[in-house]
Amino acid sequence: MTPADLSLTVLRAVRRAVGDGVLPVRELPSRVTVERPRPGGRGDWATNAALQLARPAALPPRQVAEVLRERLLDVPGIERVDITGPGFLNLTLRPDARAAAGRLLVQRVREEGLRYGYGDALAGLPEEQVRFLLPYGADPRQRVLTRTVVALLRSQGAPACLVQADAPEADEPRLGTPQDRTRQPDAPQVRTPQVRTPQPGAPQVRAPQPDAPQNTAPRALPPHYDVAAVLPPDAQRWAMLRPAPHDRVLDPAPLLRLTESGGNGLFTVQYAHARAAALLRNAADLGFGPAYDEDVHAPELLAALGDHPGVLLAAARQHAPDRLARHLEALADAFLGFQHTVLPLGDEKPSAAHRSRLALAEAAGTVLAGGLSLLGVSAPVHL
Repeated sequence: MTPADLSLTVLRAVRRAVGDGVLPVRELPSRVTVERPRPGGRGDWATNAALQLARPAALPPRQVAEVLRERLLDVPGIERVDITGPGFLNLTLRPDARAAAGRLLVQRVREEGLRYGYGDALAGLPEEQVRFLLPYGADPRQRVLTRTVVALLRSQGAPACLVQADAPEADEPRLGTPQDRTRQPDAPQVRTPQVRTPQPGAPQVRAPQPDAPQNTAPRALPPHYDVAAVLPPDAQRWAMLRPAPHDRVLDPAPLLRLTESGGNGLFTVQYAHARAAALLRNAADLGFGPAYDEDVHAPELLAALGDHPGVLLAAARQHAPDRLARHLEALADAFLGFQHTVLPLGDEKPSAAHRSRLALAEAAGTVLAGGLSLLGVSAPVHL
């Protein structure tokens, strides 16, 4: 069962409770969030549905959680339901359901490719919340942040657009390599937002401010060194996007050390992608390819892959590219800890286990490439 499946399962439990007359809610939520348990939680997944419904039902959250728990315990695939904190529901899957979830997850990534994690959750946002002004002469970090926020919003179905003030985009100084030249051949088609000049009488779009509402991108602090003069293009973007907008850009020294242990998160992510590509090439030389035929014990990697859609949605909703960057680092670390198990060792013959691990490695590489593309960073297959 994937997080999307579990979300629908919880919604069905809500509908049953309303139909049974024990949950007096007039309007059902359109969706509920299912995510990894937070500190203090337990199980495989958790949801705050009971807290979400407590006020409309005029009931304590834990009472709502008990109502939902009764209707989730008989769901095939769910082994245990615990209530923690003020009313969080913690779901533990049966072993067979957990194995099926891994298979469905890898299958989904292979089917959706670099667009895995894209959705339409923000499609209904009004234009004034997704229309951004980019002042002519804006500092490089502000340009990078604003364009990346637009790309993230578009990945979640929002009709985001960019308004260039005072001068056409062609006259604007560029930072490093343009995003369309760093995109991989099969990268998601997130186009550079079209420049639109405000017409007389049109609604005024304000420039992003530190305490601005949701319809403006966050204003970044100025860098404390000349990023473009010190770093290559990919490292420039990472130095600006990896910190939160209210933090200064990353120090250049670690970004110039091309090693996993040098504190260079960008290199770790790109290296992990290159390793995934290398595993596919090496497996082809050995005469086998990826196929998720049996369960693979890689809980950290599977969890990071399963979390990716939720991370993209949160990064878009909160205008926070740094959330995606941190997630890619966690995914890369999980993959690099797993990659040594993929290929046969010595005289060992390729088996269903190797094919399944290779399929999981391929999925990890795909998600890393898709995330890097949204940040405007390249995903090399050789390092």
